Amino acid sequence: MKTFLTSFMQVGLVAINTYLITHLYWIGIFTVSCLISLLWAYNVAKISVSTTRLKLIYSLGAGCGAITGLIILQIILN
Repeated sequence: MKTFLTSFMQVGLVAINTYLITHLYWIGIFTVSCLISLLWAYNVAKISVSTTRLKLIYSLGAGCGAITGLIILQIILN
């Protein structure tokens, strides 16, 4: 579950950051980019030496995180 949630959060933040970048929200871009990088720094070593099952769970978390990030943006913007 931890692997899923970490990936979920990371890619959700990437989805949000994409919006922030296209609208030039400088403080948001900086903040979210730092969070993405921090999560990535913890993930990369752990996932690169993990099992295929954990890599699949990580990928599933990424897909769900991207969709959830976009849903959160739609809620905030509407």
